[in-house]
Amino acid sequence: MPFVLEPESYVDDVTLEGDDLTGQDGTDARIDGCTWRGVRLDEVVLRRGRLSDTTLDTVSATTLDVTTGDWLDVVVRDSRLGGVQAFDADWRRVTVQGGKVDYLNLRDARLADVTLDGVTVGELDLTGARTKGLVLRDVAVRELVIDRATLTGADLTGLATGALRVLRGVAGLRGARITGPQALDLLPALADHVGLVVED
Repeated sequence: MPFVLEPESYVDDVTLEGDDLTGQDGTDARIDGCTWRGVRLDEVVLRRGRLSDTTLDTVSATTLDVTTGDWLDVVVRDSRLGGVQAFDADWRRVTVQGGKVDYLNLRDARLADVTLDGVTVGELDLTGARTKGLVLRDVAVRELVIDRATLTGADLTGLATGALRVLRGVAGLRGARITGPQALDLLPALADHVGLVVED
């Protein structure tokens, strides 16, 4: 019998292989101890969903709504995701490893020990996000938005600035760690922020 995701459902220790959950609504669902591999999540809604001890492996989605979700000990591995709406989320010990995300919206999210590792992101929106232990490792981001973000102590040394085309909200970098070469790449944005005129 095909698996069906329903609002307010409790999904415990369920392994899915290649299932298609397109368009299903798991608002307020609790997902615990699950492994979903090769699952299609197009237009799936997991608003206010609670995910714990769960792995999403090689999943795909054109859009995925996980707004105000509470994620603990979650791994997203080698997945292909379009627009991920995760604003106002609470993520603790979450790893996104490999794969590609076109748009990751983490506005006003609370991120503790979150790692992006070897992933390509079109736009990473951290507007108003509060982070503790955020790590970007070998991450290529085309557009980074950090207006009003709190990135104190964040390790951004793995951000591939060669891929970065747009940086908005440069003041949000306060307290984050970057490398010397990254600082040189970011110089135009930093100079513009403080009103410096850089001449050759």
